[in-house]
Amino acid sequence: MTNKKNITWHTSMITKKQRRDQNGHQSFILWFTGLSGSGKSTLANAVAKALFNRKIRNYILDGDNIRFGLSKNLGFSEEDRKENIRRIGEVAKLFVDSGQVVLTAFISPFQEDRHQVRQLVEQNEFVEVYVKCPLAECEKRDPKRLYQKARKGEIKEFTGIDSPYEEPIKPELVIETNRYSVEECVVQVMTYLEKEQLI
Repeated sequence: MTNKKNITWHTSMITKKQRRDQNGHQSFILWFTGLSGSGKSTLANAVAKALFNRKIRNYILDGDNIRFGLSKNLGFSEEDRKENIRRIGEVAKLFVDSGQVVLTAFISPFQEDRHQVRQLVEQNEFVEVYVKCPLAECEKRDPKRLYQKARKGEIKEFTGIDSPYEEPIKPELVIETNRYSVEECVVQVMTYLEKEQLI
């Protein structure tokens, strides 16, 4: 634990508003949450490309990628998952401050953890996107064969099998990837962002 008595917060000479003005758009977190195999990363990447094509600066923080570096020392226990999301929240907050859109694709199974990230930023800077897909469909897709391993007992505390997933209570968006194509899902996200004047 850091001793806060020995550290000082340094305020940047360049404000978040100035960075936004330079970029020509708002900055916020697009938080994609859902079961493994629901399509979070696929959708986040497709939305990122759509934003990029409109010259909106953005970056994706993906669950697997983060565990190669920032969270490489964490496992998948409930405690480690909470710490992983805490770290991502703090990094995402920095991206918002830099004037960019940050897209995060994490199972983030616990409501409390997602709420804590929301509290890190200002109102309208956190857009929770529930990538909703039935467990049976996610398990059928199983792109990484994780469900298969979990069913065999090779992976412990796997979300949806022997660890819970708490559905978002009031997400800004619910995207049903089992009902719509990737392109249709992207349109739903972009339409919401336009309606809220975020882009």
